[in-house]
Amino acid sequence: MAGRRVVSLVPSLTEAIAVTAPGALVGATDWCSHPAGLDVARVRGTKNPDVERIVALAPDLVVANEEENRAPDLAALRAAGLEVLVTEVRTLEQGFAELARVLAACGAEARPGWLAAAEAAWRDVRPPAGRARRAVVPVWRRPWMVLGRETFAGDLLARLGVENVYAGHAERYPRVPLAELRGGGAELVVLPDEPYAFAADDGPEAFGGMAAALVSGRHLTWYGPSLAEAPEVLAAALRGT
Repeated sequence: MAGRRVVSLVPSLTEAIAVTAPGALVGATDWCSHPAGLDVARVRGTKNPDVERIVALAPDLVVANEEENRAPDLAALRAAGLEVLVTEVRTLEQGFAELARVLAACGAEARPGWLAAAEAAWRDVRPPAGRARRAVVPVWRRPWMVLGRETFAGDLLARLGVENVYAGHAERYPRVPLAELRGGGAELVVLPDEPYAFAADDGPEAFGGMAAALVSGRHLTWYGPSLAEAPEVLAAALRGT
């Protein structure tokens, strides 16, 4: 499958493909920020891809994700005759498996070194001694939305000794009133800088005196080369609270 033309609609997969199968990517979303200097056609966002532009690029494969991308857009691409590979990533193990599947479909000739390094880094992770810290993990405000059940980011945090208060919620990204978030028994709020750009002056103040950990959204939510350094980066942010 060497020489395949690929359009990626998932920022983390864009990075993985770009560093593993150079030259395969011909298109990516406007949100695909890594690797720096990526020079491919841009096809708007993950939720509003420019279907006509993607079709005009004549890719052999479009890479998508069941969470990042909308089913009607993917159906339109298939109706136009394009092959669409849809990933599902709700755990770290799924992330590793789907990365291997995507890279093989894109024509990668061998398992990349960064993927082996990421697997090794997470295999060595041991949560801190003692009970897990109960946390809420907002991903948006106005309205407040948090991590719920079966999320990739929630799985990573659990491996680092953080228990998501809403891990048993019926929804994967529930909207929860701030008063409930503050009064639900959490001792920690974890605030990633994407998709909402939480910062020291935008987020922690809403939770009163609760300990707040500002973390890298790329390391918490992306499945790609960043996974190799994610355990160290996330653990350091959590230790600071």
